[in-house]
Amino acid sequence: MSLLRRWFDPIRSSWFYQKPIRQEVLSIDQGLTIHLRLDDVYSYLAVQQLPQLEEILIEELKPLKVIISDKAAEPPNNMSAMEWQNYCLNDAKILSKQHRFSFHEAPEQPTEEALKQAEVILKNTPLRGQDFLYLLEDVFHMLWQKQYGKLRTLYAMASQHHKVQNFEERIFNNDEVLTGYFQFADRKYHAVDDLLRLTRRLKRQNLLTDNPIFLINHIEWREHLISDAEELNEIQGLDPELDLYIALEDPISWLLLAYIKEELANYYNIQLKIYPLSYQGRDQFDWSLATRLSKRTEVAFTPFCRPTETSTINMAKLFYSVPEEQQIDAIYHILKAVWTEGKDLSYASHLNELMHDLDIKELTDLDVRSKLQENDIHCEMKSQPNFPVLDLRVDEQSYVFNSLYRVWMIESIFSNVLEHRYKSESNTDSELK
Repeated sequence: MSLLRRWFDPIRSSWFYQKPIRQEVLSIDQGLTIHLRLDDVYSYLAVQQLPQLEEILIEELKPLKVIISDKAAEPPNNMSAMEWQNYCLNDAKILSKQHRFSFHEAPEQPTEEALKQAEVILKNTPLRGQDFLYLLEDVFHMLWQKQYGKLRTLYAMASQHHKVQNFEERIFNNDEVLTGYFQFADRKYHAVDDLLRLTRRLKRQNLLTDNPIFLINHIEWREHLISDAEELNEIQGLDPELDLYIALEDPISWLLLAYIKEELANYYNIQLKIYPLSYQGRDQFDWSLATRLSKRTEVAFTPFCRPTETSTINMAKLFYSVPEEQQIDAIYHILKAVWTEGKDLSYASHLNELMHDLDIKELTDLDVRSKLQENDIHCEMKSQPNFPVLDLRVDEQSYVFNSLYRVWMIESIFSNVLEHRYKSESNTDSELK
């Protein structure tokens, strides 16, 4: 690691935290915008919240600006178009169940003909404001609930009785959009995952006329879904296992591991196993995102030096130099030293200090690069768009998901497992009677 990077990163981190103005108030000059795609399933979930959001916006933010694109961005993490499509449909189905969105039991991508008809309807309608948002929601329902008969009828009316409208709050373009998102000032908010963050921001700036009530089943950080002693014992008795595939240079790996180890592992008796990955280039991360997530998860994060590829190899050597039963504590200690104490493990003094702390006499003679590449292959087979990748096994079922945004799924899955077991026991009792 260069001297500039080694010493400038902690200084920059300290400056970021201490600078007097961190945009506590964002400009409302550009209003509030949502970017959508008619063939994006996350956009479908998002539009179900828009009429309610529009209703509580102050007049200065009305009407909500809607930009609809007909061009999809390239899938993330080198996924194929089909892998990404299948992932999105499955993930949206999970979100819809958790947050009670309307959703089809067997969702499919809308047909090209249906998408063209929907675009004509939305371009030609004279409706504006909240009335347009209700129509937008209805059109998305028709697309994603396979209500093509209704869509054709509405299309016939729109094409015969109306012409293209030109409203500044309704734009159609071909910008590349991966998934639906809100834009407020210069910030982007994922249409579903960041909805609560957006409404907290709007409320803090007094831009809402009433309390926002969205995603009522959202599980907050460090608030457990299961607290009943009997239910907790039942989950603990199932000996759940959780594999984590982490990029060592990614601060999100530290935030996720720390949160799970401190808050979930012992509580639910989760058997953790860590699979470090080869260098993924994730040291070029979003500083504001990482610091915000550290505050939300209550996991320390600064000061730090971003690990380089050389550093990650040394981190992996430390990890594989301790007995397997000590590896969870070891990786926790290593990542904590890197991301909260600014340890640079390409620097011999810092490496030796960690070796002493972990009681390592000699580094492993294992071919660490080959081991990391082996982990890469197993991780790639999970077909996930982001890191870290989590593989949870409980009650003879396996569940794969990713990123800090989906940690809530661990407790949600446990709750669903209990509900399924209780229903099975109830049905068995009824049959015996």
